[in-house]
Amino acid sequence: MESQDIKPRSPQDEHIVENVELNIWEALIPVFALVAMLFYNVFFVYGDDALSGSNQFILLLGAAVAAIVGFFNKVSYKQMLEEVAENVKSTTGALLILLMVGALAGTWLISGIIPTMIYYGLQILNPTIFLAACVIICAIISVATGSSWTTSATVGIALIGIGETLGISLGMTAGAVLSGAYFGDKMSPLSDTTNLAPAMAGGELFSHIRYMTLTTVPTITVTLIAFIIIGLNIDTTGSPDISDKLSAIGGAFNISPWLFIVPAIVILLIIKKTPPLIALLAGTLLGAVAAIIAQPEIVASVAGSDKLTFETAYKGVMNAITVDTSVETSSEELNDLFSAGGMSGMLGTIWLIVCAMVFGGVMDAIGALSRISKALLSLATSTFGLFASTVASCLALNVTASDQYLALVVPGKMFSKAYRDRGLAPENLSRTLEDSGTVTSVLIPWNTCGAYQSGVLGVPVADYFFYAIFNWLSPFTTLLFAAFSIKIKQLTTTQKAV
Repeated sequence: MESQDIKPRSPQDEHIVENVELNIWEALIPVFALVAMLFYNVFFVYGDDALSGSNQFILLLGAAVAAIVGFFNKVSYKQMLEEVAENVKSTTGALLILLMVGALAGTWLISGIIPTMIYYGLQILNPTIFLAACVIICAIISVATGSSWTTSATVGIALIGIGETLGISLGMTAGAVLSGAYFGDKMSPLSDTTNLAPAMAGGELFSHIRYMTLTTVPTITVTLIAFIIIGLNIDTTGSPDISDKLSAIGGAFNISPWLFIVPAIVILLIIKKTPPLIALLAGTLLGAVAAIIAQPEIVASVAGSDKLTFETAYKGVMNAITVDTSVETSSEELNDLFSAGGMSGMLGTIWLIVCAMVFGGVMDAIGALSRISKALLSLATSTFGLFASTVASCLALNVTASDQYLALVVPGKMFSKAYRDRGLAPENLSRTLEDSGTVTSVLIPWNTCGAYQSGVLGVPVADYFFYAIFNWLSPFTTLLFAAFSIKIKQLTTTQKAV
């Protein structure tokens, strides 16, 4: 996921609760109940508005169903509450980062940083190559930073703005951004998930990365080809006339390439392994300084004044950081684009993550996660079956536990012995964990990744799901390699002896 963004609990500290009293059907009751309630809530009642609050409560109802199953299987209320507390505690970093991303988006808007990125981006990126360029740009930055979250929160937001101005579907742009961001997240040695997967499987980091290239490079290649084809077929009626849009941006903001210094510093800080929270805080504060220097009129206007003083500068910056902010331009099309929710705009996503962690915590406490993984493992009667069971387990954990790390840790612990018993090197397991656990988390609306990315980019998961080609294609690629026994690494004599 998140990679560098949120530090997972140490693999040594992770525990998987087992409950011999619980059978597989009882373990699946909360899952079926949750899916049924979410399906009704989204498709028959709220539609795209489901994430405004109703889905959050549905997750709590799912947790209540799991708790009832737990009570009937001798799991105490105290045990469930303790596991929920551990789950929520593990997302502390994610919640703080979400708040800081909201703050950064606010100061980067009123400082003109995001408008400047859009202004120059419009002149460089035409609709035909735009989507493929999004994939490449985000992949490079994500490999360098090890962070899909930071990539989407910085260049991702700017690319969404450029795509919208070019008349390209937000879902297409978000899918391209996430495809590139998760390629980098998956392949970067700086990424937490890239380190966690081999740790769970008993492998070595760089051997894991080398082995991942076998499935990841073909997948990203197919993704790029698909976006090139989409770009060639986008109906843009020729090269769009963007002069009015450039004029509107230039009229509302003081555009200057000097403003690129701020995002460059943030990216440099992350490359230098500065904790993301510190890097994002630095970006927020630098954005505030840039706003006062480059856009004094806008800062004063946000403060409700026509004159910049110390008090109005303070108020304008604080408003941008904390609450809804917008900047009017002469173009109606751009007015929706130049708005930011600040920290308050992230509260809905935070609410979703907390509720998801409650459901995942109760499911873990009653032993349901362990039981479901073991049931999947029992179906693995062949090498392909073992790979397929791993993929299914990762997907199930992303849906039920709502946490990307658990989708790596639980199957990693459950399946490591099975792979070794079949004479398969740990790289097979670690690669499959990444191909099916890391990248698919962003496709689940109530998963921490799906909630974060849809919140930051302002695009519902349902809108970008199909276009996040790299993310949903990766599990199929790993299963294809397993089905035809392509590059299935065997244990060495030394590894067998361990």
